[in-house]
Amino acid sequence: MSKKRTAEAQQTRDRIASDPVFGYAALPGIADEMLDTHGNVRPVWQHLLATIGRMDETELANRFARADRYLRDAGVFYRAYGAKDSTERSWPLSHIPVLIADAEWQAVSRGLIQRVELLERIAADIYGPNRLVAEGFLPPSLVASNPEFLRPMVGVQPVDGHFLHFCSFEIGRGPDGNWWVLSDRTEAPSGAGFALENRVATTRAFSDVYAETHVHRLAGFFAAFRDELQSRKKHPDDRIAVLTPGVANETYFEHAYIARYLGFMLLEGEDLTVVDGRVMVRTVAGLKSIGVLWRRLDASFADPLELNQTSHIGTPGIVEALRSGSLSIVNSLGSGILETRAFLAFMPTICRHLLGQDLLLPSIATWWCGQQPEREQVAHNIEKMVIGPAYSTRPFFDDNGQSVLGSSLRDTAKASIADWLTSDGAKLVGQEVVTLSTTPAWVNGRLTPRPMSLRVYAARTLDGWKIMPGGFARIGSGADAAAIAMQAGGSAADVWIVSDKPVERTTLLPPEESFTRNMPGSLPSRAADNLFWLGRYIERAEGALRILRAWHGRFAESADPGTPLLKDVTDYLEALDIDTKEPVPASLLANINSALFSASNIRDRFSADGWLALNDLAKTARKFQATVQAGDDATHAMTILLRKLAGFAGLVHENMYRFTGWRFLSIGRYLERGLHMTRLLGHTSRSDAPDGAYDMLLEIGDSVMTHRRRYNVNTAALTVTDLLALDPLNPRSILYQLNEIKTEVEQLPNAFSNGQMSPFYREAMRLHAGLAVMTPEAMSVEVYEQLEQDLYRLSDILAQTYLG
Repeated sequence: MSKKRTAEAQQTRDRIASDPVFGYAALPGIADEMLDTHGNVRPVWQHLLATIGRMDETELANRFARADRYLRDAGVFYRAYGAKDSTERSWPLSHIPVLIADAEWQAVSRGLIQRVELLERIAADIYGPNRLVAEGFLPPSLVASNPEFLRPMVGVQPVDGHFLHFCSFEIGRGPDGNWWVLSDRTEAPSGAGFALENRVATTRAFSDVYAETHVHRLAGFFAAFRDELQSRKKHPDDRIAVLTPGVANETYFEHAYIARYLGFMLLEGEDLTVVDGRVMVRTVAGLKSIGVLWRRLDASFADPLELNQTSHIGTPGIVEALRSGSLSIVNSLGSGILETRAFLAFMPTICRHLLGQDLLLPSIATWWCGQQPEREQVAHNIEKMVIGPAYSTRPFFDDNGQSVLGSSLRDTAKASIADWLTSDGAKLVGQEVVTLSTTPAWVNGRLTPRPMSLRVYAARTLDGWKIMPGGFARIGSGADAAAIAMQAGGSAADVWIVSDKPVERTTLLPPEESFTRNMPGSLPSRAADNLFWLGRYIERAEGALRILRAWHGRFAESADPGTPLLKDVTDYLEALDIDTKEPVPASLLANINSALFSASNIRDRFSADGWLALNDLAKTARKFQATVQAGDDATHAMTILLRKLAGFAGLVHENMYRFTGWRFLSIGRYLERGLHMTRLLGHTSRSDAPDGAYDMLLEIGDSVMTHRRRYNVNTAALTVTDLLALDPLNPRSILYQLNEIKTEVEQLPNAFSNGQMSPFYREAMRLHAGLAVMTPEAMSVEVYEQLEQDLYRLSDILAQTYLG
C-alpha cells in the first residue's frame, strides 16, 4: 500500500472513531460492508472515506445534488403502485456506493455461475424428461400445480439449446460474513438498466474517487451479452428486440434504456404478428422478421392463444413460432417456475445429483435435506415466507440427513403447492434469526448503517456465463430490512467491485473503425403512430396557446368578454372544447399531457434533452393552471409556454436524425398546423366576421411583420388569405404545410410501388396541387370546409397505409 493510502487509512480510522457527525459504528451482531469484524475499515473503502472526510457538508450536498440532477434530467423513474393507482417516482438513489473487493467478488461469481448452470439443468429437465420428479428429487405437486409451469411448453426445445440467457439473483451477507442467495430471478429479471444509471449518477458525485479507484466497468458485461444475442440470429435481416408490457409497467424506463443502450428495437405485443411460424414486427415498410426476442413480460402473458387467454399484451402464435424453431427468446417461456421459493429446500440434493457438486453459495433453505415429508413442509414454509429482515440459519437436518425438526413433522402428509400457497399460519420452526448486513448511507448529515441486499446479474455469452461486476444494492429506509423494497421506501446504491490493479476500460463502441448501419424501414408502426401524434398534439397545443394569448391580450384592454371580437373567438374556441373562462384551460393541459404520453411510449427513440423540455412544459402548464388570472397575467403565461414549446420544437428540429421517425413527427406537425389555419381562415372568412378579426388572425399566425412588408395596404380579406393560405414561403400558411408534407412523403418507405404512388402520396399530391392553383379570390368558406375534410381524410389514409 502506498504511503498516501496508508495515511488515508489512519486518518479515516481516527475520524470514524472520534467525529460525532461523521461517526459510524456497526450494529451489534450484524455484519457490515464497510467495517470488518474488528471494527476496522476494509481496505477498499479507505480512499472513498478519506475523500468524504475532507469535505464539509456543503460540498458533499453539492456532489449529491449533481447525481440527483443527472437522474432527474435523464428522466429516470420507477412506477409506484398505491391502493388505487400508480404514479411515476424519481429513482431513489442512495449516494454512497457499496464497495466490494475483487477477490471476494470472484468467489461470489463462481457460486452464481454454478447456480445458474444448475437452474438451466433443472429447467431442461422440467420441460423435458422430467426425471427429477420421477426419481423423487422434486415433489410432483411442486411442479404440476405450480402456476408458473406452462404445459404447452413441455417438449419445446429452445432453438439454441438453452432455456436461460439472462438471470438475476438477490444476495445478502449474514452475520458470519458469508453470502447467501435470497432469491433467483429467471422469469424477466429487471434492474440491469437501473444499475447502469446508478453508475453514471454516482460517478457524477464521486468522479475523482472513481477515476482513482480500480472499479470494474459494466460495459463489457453488456457488450458480451449483446454479441451473444447477435450470434443467435438465423438470418442476417433478423432483428433483435426487447419485448415490454408497456409504459404502465413499473420498470418501463429501464426497458427503454436497455433497448437504446444496446441498439435493439423496443416492442410491445401489439407490434408483433406471427406469419407462417415466424414472428414479424409491423413496420412502416411492412413486416420484418424478428429473430431474437428479449422478453420483459411474464411468460403466461406472451401468447393469449396457448397460454393466458385474458392477456392483452401478448402476441398470438408466439408458442408456435418457438416450436418451429424460428424464434429465440430470452428467457424461455416457462422459466419462471425456477423462481419458486419452495425449490430452495431441494437445491443441495439436486446440485449433487446433476452437477456432482455441493452448492458454493447456499440460499435460505439449501442446507435442508432429509425425508420427503419434512422437505415438503420446509418448502411449504419457505414459499410462505416473504423476504424481510430475518432468515433461518439453523439446520433442519444434520449432515447425515437426520431430522432435527421434531416428531410433529415426521407424519406431515404431502400437500400440493396450491395448499401451501393458501394455508394460514405456516411458520418456520427451530429457527435462529439472521439479519442482513448493513452498509453506510448518508442520513441526516452523517453516515448511518442501513440493511442492504445486492441484485446481481448473470448473462450467457459466447464464452459462457458472465457475472456483472457490480449490479445495484437495495438499501433499507430504516433499520428494519423489510423496508428494502422500493415500494416500501427503500433506495438503490451503485456497487463498485474494486481491484488492486488497473482494470480494462471497456465501452460498447467497436474496437476498430468499422460500423454497420441498420437497414432502413425498421420503424415499428406503433412508434410511427406515437411520433405522428406527438407532432399533432404539440402543434395543437401551440395553436391553442396562440389563440388564447391573443384573446387575453384584448380582454386585458377591454375587460369585457362580450365585445363582438372576443365573443366570436370564444364561440370558436368552445367548438374546440376550449373554455376561455379558464385562464389555462383543462383541454390545453390535456393536449400537452397527450404529447407527453406519446413521447413516453417511444422513450427508446427520444433524446434526454427533448424529454426534459417536454416535461418542463407540462410542469409549467400545471403550475400556471393553479395560479394564473385572466388578462395580462394569462397573456404573459401563454408567452412563457410558447417559448418553452418553441424550445422543444427547436430541439427536435436541430437534433433529431432525419430518418423515418422524424418524417412522421414532422408530418403530424404540418398536418395539424394546416388544419389549425384552415379552420381559422374558414371561420374568419364569413361575411359577418367582426372588426379586428383579420388583425387578430395575423397575430395568431405570427405574420404581422411579414404582412406589413409584403403588402402596401391595411389588413384585408385578400391579403390575409394570400399570406396565410396560399403563400408557399410563409411557414404558417396552409400551402406551405402541404408542400412540406409532400416533400416528406416522397422519402417514406413504399412511397412508390411498381412505379405507382402510394395512396397517401397520391392524396398529398392532389391536395397540394389543388391549393397551389387557387387564387385568394377563389377561397371561400365552402373551400375551407372541404379542405378541412380533405386534411382529416389525409390523416386517415396515412394511418391505413403505415400505422395499421
